[in-house]
Amino acid sequence: MDTSILIKTFVAVFVLADAVGNIPILLVLTKGMESEERNKVIDKAIAVAIGVLLLFAFGGKFILNYLDVSFASLRVAGGLLLLLIALQMLRGDLDTPVVEQGRDVAITPLALPLLAGPGTLTTVMLLMSESPSPHVSVIVGMIAAMLVTWLIMRLASNIDKWIGAEGEVIITQLLGFLLAALAVEIGSDGIKELFF
Repeated sequence: MDTSILIKTFVAVFVLADAVGNIPILLVLTKGMESEERNKVIDKAIAVAIGVLLLFAFGGKFILNYLDVSFASLRVAGGLLLLLIALQMLRGDLDTPVVEQGRDVAITPLALPLLAGPGTLTTVMLLMSESPSPHVSVIVGMIAAMLVTWLIMRLASNIDKWIGAEGEVIITQLLGFLLAALAVEIGSDGIKELFF
């Protein structure tokens, strides 16, 4: 198991899932629910997000081959996408999803796109391609990040009271800064592969 890939995967997936930043959204989406019912929604959202991430982790290469897209191009595009998400986090511009009656909020918008959005899916695909056999490291890092996200979301009500609105902003911006650095690294690796 490659520890550096495991850590990189954990940080990337955890930052992109933005569990702390999504606490207000989670509380709005589950408003009026008993804590047991809210926990079921969180459990389902995490399970769906992990399933989608695993699908893209293992099937992403076939999709790229079918579309005739190189990993270098994906790295550049993925780096740009992550950078845009990071800039939104830093500016506080992330869109608040619209809640519709009759929609399963565990699947949309919690699992997709909040927990397993385009940036997370791209990152997992890229990390799977980074070394000859990174699969175990990427999968363990991804599942560990999702379990920590699950734990934070389970504690949403307590965390919201404890850190308050200001704390959420500060944490989201710190995570955005980390994500921006990761985005630049991924994008620059892709540019080196394409042009050097």
